[in-house]
Amino acid sequence: MAPRFSLIIPAYNEERLLPRLLESVDFARAQYGNREAVEVIVADNMSTDRTAQIAAEHGCRIATVEKRVIAASRNGGARAALGEVVCFIDADSQLHAQTFIEIDKALATGRCIGGATGIRMERWSLGIALTYALIVPFVWLMRMDTGVVFCRKPDFDAVGGYDESRPVAEDVAFLWALRKLGKTRGQRLMRVRSAKALGSTRKFDEFGDWHYFRLIKEGLPMLWHRDGTTFTDRYWYKPKR
Repeated sequence: MAPRFSLIIPAYNEERLLPRLLESVDFARAQYGNREAVEVIVADNMSTDRTAQIAAEHGCRIATVEKRVIAASRNGGARAALGEVVCFIDADSQLHAQTFIEIDKALATGRCIGGATGIRMERWSLGIALTYALIVPFVWLMRMDTGVVFCRKPDFDAVGGYDESRPVAEDVAFLWALRKLGKTRGQRLMRVRSAKALGSTRKFDEFGDWHYFRLIKEGLPMLWHRDGTTFTDRYWYKPKR
């Protein structure tokens, strides 16, 4: 039988943080009550460290993706997915124990096209709190969030997956497309806030707790532009790991 969920983890050189995510995944699978109902796919984006080995040791399926764009990594994992529902989580995050239970509940309403769980930060500071507060109104208004992003596999295919021409902001574009599809059926995006993932503060650790405000002018255009820049290379594609 096909699994109910395919959890897809895009990963590039994540040997340090991937093990803690996979431990949280194992716990969430156990809470769901049927381990085999959740397959885990690590979309290895040409890592040069032990990422693929760690994934294999934890019993994950591995999808090797050569194109160094996160959208391609997500899509590569989705192409390998056998589950009815595809879920996406960043490799530096951790799952809430009730993740699959709560996503099931949201989809069972019939009013949900997909959505996300949202996150709680692994640490707080004034700079991180103000950054979070700046983003929250957009999240409330659009019902678009981060954390574990999910939808049914046929709906993922219907919107064409993630846009691989975008070096960044592919997650926003994907949820926007999913939102438009849902409107045609009277469905909406849902935020499953009862199962928030633990969000990494890696970017804040690397660039500083106030860096978002220094970079927002340079970073915002990336929501519309499709070309990579020195900014995208510095912030997303050439991390210190």
